[in-house]
Amino acid sequence: MKFKTLFKTVLITFLAVTVFSCSDDDDTTFPSTSTTIADFVAENADYSSLLAALQKAELVETLSGNGPFTVFAPNNAAFDEFLTANGLTLETATKDQLTPILLNHVLNVKVTSGEIETGYVTNVADFSSYISKSGSEVKINNQATVTTADVDRSNGVIHAVDKVISIPKMIDFVAIDPNLSSLATVATDNSATVISALSDEASSLTLLAPNNAAFTALGDVSGLSSTQLEQILLNHAISGKLQSTDLSTGYGNTLATYGTTDKNLSIYINTDGGVEFNGISTVTTANIVTSNGVIHIVDAVITLPTVVTFATADANFSTLVAALTTLTPSTDFVAILNTALGTSPAPFTVFAPNNDAFAAITVPTDENDVAAILNHHVVAGSNVTSDMLASTPMAMTLNGTITLTAMPPTVKGATNMDPSNIVAADVQASNGVIHVIDQVLLPVM
Repeated sequence: MKFKTLFKTVLITFLAVTVFSCSDDDDTTFPSTSTTIADFVAENADYSSLLAALQKAELVETLSGNGPFTVFAPNNAAFDEFLTANGLTLETATKDQLTPILLNHVLNVKVTSGEIETGYVTNVADFSSYISKSGSEVKINNQATVTTADVDRSNGVIHAVDKVISIPKMIDFVAIDPNLSSLATVATDNSATVISALSDEASSLTLLAPNNAAFTALGDVSGLSSTQLEQILLNHAISGKLQSTDLSTGYGNTLATYGTTDKNLSIYINTDGGVEFNGISTVTTANIVTSNGVIHIVDAVITLPTVVTFATADANFSTLVAALTTLTPSTDFVAILNTALGTSPAPFTVFAPNNDAFAAITVPTDENDVAAILNHHVVAGSNVTSDMLASTPMAMTLNGTITLTAMPPTVKGATNMDPSNIVAADVQASNGVIHVIDQVLLPVM
């Protein structure tokens, strides 16, 4: 996206330009019609600060060309106010400081006032802008208001604004987007940690932001403590700025933690059709880019996962899920494995065979035999992570003893000839941990 030909000298004709005013008190006077957006900035004394900033940022050659562009142009008063607030002057401000700010005002598409719609757009600085329109009033990032719209030029359109549009942070969009008001309220009321992370310029996060409908669907949360709500909110934050193209099917980690430890909870990302998290929450608006992170708006609150959450979300466990449900109707494995941390028999360490593991054996038809095999994969009352394997050579499951090794990470059932490889370790849930294995563990029958 490029904003071009800022300072070209042209022959100016004396034709009147008709503009649509978004504010009755705007007293900006515009010069006669000329060719480009650059001409408008160069010829209008009210934009001399903007002109000087563009020169200081060395954007003349970089931002040359035919467009089309939409420029939200702050006048001298707006630009001088911004410089003062940031302890800068046009003399002291550097190219690196000015460039992103200036490009934050430019879109690489021509959008007239009649075409403006409320929502997110991406500007030339590769940040997002939230444009809200109510009647004839247009605001950008709830910060700058359009005072005069539709100054038409050959390479785009200018909308004069009364403030410089600062580079947004995650907290800005959470605070101003009306569809995120519930998230803003829950975060403000329950977690200074989350608010700080969204506000900190040094943060580098991906925020999965539930919309208002998601919180409505969640229901009454008044019975949850602030600590519990904070953990739910942290379960929507992933380290690193991850746009949709950076996501792939597999496991990641959120900032939520297991119990009182510093072990981060896992999150299952599925990109097979759109982007889905833990099998319950889908991205509705992607890639809202800020200086300190990326926001993806989602349609459901991503509650703290149990070991069942990952079993049902990950298609690699479809046979296991069938065994836990359809093949064993007399045992409510789902209810058992959903037991919350702090209530017996949680926590659990589950050695979860993938579909290939089940395909390699003949699954019994007798329900009791299937239940016996499934119980041989579950250690109750313990959260055995991979760093504990070396000190845990044996573990008692709900049906017999299994043997564990750390190097390489394996687990062996009571009657298996060979150990099973742990092909994916430490899928951390709120009530236990899952290790994915490539063989079914066989107990003494």
